[in-house]
Amino acid sequence: MSAPNKHHRQPLYYQLKSLIEERIESGQWPPGAQLPSERELCDQFKISRITVRQAIAELVVEGRLTRAHGRGTFVASRVEQRLSHLTGFTQDMQARKQQPGSRVLQLETVPAPPPVARSLRLQAAEPVVLLKRLRLADGEPMAVETAYLPDHLCHDLLKEKFEDRSLYKLLKEKFDIVSARAEQQLRSVACPATEAKLLGIRTGSPVLHIYRTTFNRENLPFEHVESFYRGDKYVFYAELNHV
Repeated sequence: MSAPNKHHRQPLYYQLKSLIEERIESGQWPPGAQLPSERELCDQFKISRITVRQAIAELVVEGRLTRAHGRGTFVASRVEQRLSHLTGFTQDMQARKQQPGSRVLQLETVPAPPPVARSLRLQAAEPVVLLKRLRLADGEPMAVETAYLPDHLCHDLLKEKFEDRSLYKLLKEKFDIVSARAEQQLRSVACPATEAKLLGIRTGSPVLHIYRTTFNRENLPFEHVESFYRGDKYVFYAELNHV
């Protein structure tokens, strides 16, 4: 699309929105690039400021653009993860040439909460290692992850440092626990205050709330994870085939 056309059957704001998306997808406006100002877009395409604002507002809500007060509008930097592949956060970031990192918020042994005990096939209140981390990409907060692992399988995790280490890699190297498959559910929710503060977003902002149970090669569950991923930074996608 070269420019919005008032004679086109689609509304002008929608045409402008599509044009911006095309420039993002083509790489003409890469992640982090600043968009022209509202006035510049008005002058360039001969459309009203109301039209420009409506197009940009929808793209901000959808997570394609971000606004920085006093600075302008920018193309959002987003991570895409394929739902058909079982990978950890560290692998995802490395695949996208971003520096993964973590801030450990909690690492201790606790009694398994009832949902965790059921997920991991444990007795009620059986000990589990709780590892809660703020996950970072190039130093920017991306997700809050709380992992529970059976204490009898990996009690020595309490001695490890996790600031810049992959949990899955450590489990494989030190405990011979290899992830084989996972069951995962996700939904969009309003971010709770505690997680919002850690992620640097407003309370109530949209986030992806994820539960995952990971199984080893013997098809036994060894990890239960609850995560909050920033909705403006993370996208999950899947390839679907007709059966």
